Amino acid sequence: MTASSHQAQMTMQIVAPPLDVVCIGAAIVDVPLRPVSKDIFDHESYPLDRIGMTIGGDAINESTIISRLGHRVGLMSMVGQDIMGNFILDHCRREGIDTAGVRQRAGVDTSINIGLVTADGERTFVTNRNGSLWKMSIDDMDLSLVGRARVLSLASFFNNPRLDNAALVKIFQVARAAGMTIVADMIKPRLGETFDDIAEALSYVDYFFPNCDEARLMTGEEDIERVADRILAYGVRHVVIKIGKSGVFIKAHRGTAMTVPAMKGITALDTIGAGDNFASGFIAGLLEGKPLTACGAYGNVAASLAITSIGATTGVKSRESFERQLEAYRRQQA
Repeated sequence: MTASSHQAQMTMQIVAPPLDVVCIGAAIVDVPLRPVSKDIFDHESYPLDRIGMTIGGDAINESTIISRLGHRVGLMSMVGQDIMGNFILDHCRREGIDTAGVRQRAGVDTSINIGLVTADGERTFVTNRNGSLWKMSIDDMDLSLVGRARVLSLASFFNNPRLDNAALVKIFQVARAAGMTIVADMIKPRLGETFDDIAEALSYVDYFFPNCDEARLMTGEEDIERVADRILAYGVRHVVIKIGKSGVFIKAHRGTAMTVPAMKGITALDTIGAGDNFASGFIAGLLEGKPLTACGAYGNVAASLAITSIGATTGVKSRESFERQLEAYRRQQA
């Protein structure tokens, strides 16, 4: 290698800094329809004030919020070579999200969720079982891109059915070898899976973010500390259980336990994406070296902004809006 080419290579390394977070999971399009009545099929035509597309899916939601909080994030997902896939990639470019890990696959439809939401907040989602969310597998991932960041976030266990235990273990092994912190959320299993089905993958997780309903369902326990202990027994290092209006319960594998209260005086308009926002806030706290209580507070604040706006990514508009809400939260806790 000549001196000039070596200098050029060094320049490229300086210009292209590493990422803070790599988010793995779903990137889809949501079409929310609200408000609709339960007798919608009794009408020949059903006018609404507005019908529009928004981005959706756990990984792109996290990527969007983490980027707005000021951290460098890369998305690893799969979309189709179609209008919806391009819509998602355009969103990523606007939000400063690295898309080197997003595969556009020919012959696959980008997944779309049609959300039917009643005036009182009840929801039904119409989804495509042949869309990209269901078809995404480890073959769609360039594992050489996994270790580019300090944190790897699996946006949800069970959301992409083909990312099973074996696939996730391969991904987590790459992340662990790179010295990354591994965090993960979950949804209720689509195919009846249990924690035993992902036991090896769980053993790699440093911070796990189930909500209390999911955690109780999966462990068969009611008492929140017993729920946490059952999860910690799989080798998870910290379990972070979202407990709604009560905030979040955190327990470490070494026995440290705490409850971080939620923000008071919040009227929820839309809870879609609240968990993704919580995870994003918590991850931002980890990146900034905050203690567990502060990470929990960051998560609670991001979630409080999310549920007071319509849409999964409309609440946290910027780091400045987050800091204003965080200061209000701190005054409440003083």
